Amino acid sequence: MRLYHGSNILVSQPDIKKGKPFKDFGQGFYLSDTFEQAKEMGARVVERNMEDKEPVVSTFDFEESAMTDGSLKVRRFETYTKEWAEFVIRNRDRKLPQPCHDYDIIYGPIADDSVVRQMRRFEMGDITLDELMRELQYPAGITFQYFFGSERALKKLTFIC
Repeated sequence: MRLYHGSNILVSQPDIKKGKPFKDFGQGFYLSDTFEQAKEMGARVVERNMEDKEPVVSTFDFEESAMTDGSLKVRRFETYTKEWAEFVIRNRDRKLPQPCHDYDIIYGPIADDSVVRQMRRFEMGDITLDELMRELQYPAGITFQYFFGSERALKKLTFIC
């Protein structure tokens, strides 16, 4: 299976420690199975860094059997659920020790970019967990991401270009 990583630079050797902490599934290496989605994420990185350059998409082959063969600890969220929302909340909570899970790979929906604002509203009691879950959903529809959170998981990726 092909997976794609969008950034402002080519990433031929992923490094979990270079990933930002407090993201949907924690600090790690994030990929998409859709080239366009990865390119969009790369454009966000370029924009956030206020750089005058094009986004870069790094392409990897992934040993998909690793998701089911028992060699890695894998978590799957097939859609937006309360369990998914609570998991994202824990990973984005700066008050909790991180990492707050020991999964090698996580597959699941991407949370909307307004996560921090929505989480504050939830923590203050302004919205319920059900409302938070709806607010975290990507407005363009459900989009998925692959999180690689261990060196064992990264070994299942082969850089293509």
